Amino acid sequence: MSSSHRFEPSAIKNKQKRERVFQKAKKEKGQAKLQRRLEIAKREADDPKAKKKRLAENVPRTLENTREFDPSFLTADPSSSTSAAAQQQPAAEAAADIASDPFASYFCSTDDPTIPPKVLITTSPRATRATYEFCDELVGIFPGAEFHRRPKTRGFEMGKIAGWAAGRGFSNLVVVNENTKKPNAITLVHLPDGPTAYFRLSSIELTKKIFGHARATPHHPELVLNNFVTRLGHTVGRMFQTFFPPLPEFQGRQVVTLHNQRDFLFFRRHRYAFRSTEKVALQEIGPRFTLKLRSLKKGLPAVNYLGAVAKPLEFDDFSEPEEKADRAADDQPEPDAEEKSAETVRPSKKVPPKADEYEWVWKPELETSRRTFFL
Repeated sequence: MSSSHRFEPSAIKNKQKRERVFQKAKKEKGQAKLQRRLEIAKREADDPKAKKKRLAENVPRTLENTREFDPSFLTADPSSSTSAAAQQQPAAEAAADIASDPFASYFCSTDDPTIPPKVLITTSPRATRATYEFCDELVGIFPGAEFHRRPKTRGFEMGKIAGWAAGRGFSNLVVVNENTKKPNAITLVHLPDGPTAYFRLSSIELTKKIFGHARATPHHPELVLNNFVTRLGHTVGRMFQTFFPPLPEFQGRQVVTLHNQRDFLFFRRHRYAFRSTEKVALQEIGPRFTLKLRSLKKGLPAVNYLGAVAKPLEFDDFSEPEEKADRAADDQPEPDAEEKSAETVRPSKKVPPKADEYEWVWKPELETSRRTFFL
């Protein structure tokens, strides 16, 4: 009586024969799979609708399309229906967020769209050559960027630099940080009222290290943002939009791409190369780097006034608060007409806050699973 169990090559004790049997079975399996694929391709060549039906049914399950839905930070449920009623409320909420975010004044501006926004680029104190080379690449990426070397003396905190730049017409501030003589982080500040985003910087590859790279031109590039679907993602995406002029120069054929995949932002810059009237290719310009959002603060970076002058001593005379206020008002001299006119002419100086107010901070406990994403 024959046994009913399936024959396995591993049951053969002779090693050489076991390998021959296994390779033969593997080859037969591959040939059968190839024949099935050829039959499907022949059938779909005669009926194009069959291919569309197969692709619509055989959707692979990935971490992106099975991400966990959280209504607190996601604009729409990816697993919900695509009907108008299901998308109406998230679309209205997203429009309300966009209308009231810190970048609304920039997008509603009536200025010339061809004029690039001014961007100030600087480094952390005592930067090295690698950081300066990366800053040179950033100056070539942003059309209106200017690089200023950070002084080595004390008193140049990031908040004070942001206030200084806001008073001189800059729209954004970029600070490149380094560790062990390599750039490892980048801080973006939208001026004059924030927010401030802190990114981890990795996988840097300069233009000169990219084989066959194209040469950049001074034309204003296009900006492509991919997969920014949450409220936090919209904020980050709109922040990057403020670094480029609203109207690109299409004759330059340059495009800057910021692709979000699993909360990693991949930066690439290419040029369109038209091979014919029907075919187009992309030639990379460089540089390449990857960003990972770590925190988002409201307003400008805080400045700790460690060297502030101490307040004078005050002794209580046990009088009522109203009497103290009247006495203090009587003691102050009235300003002259010249002082009043000077106060009206003098522009308001942007003062950084004394404490940071975080809007979002990455923590390990936030990632409850591999399908949890925030951008």
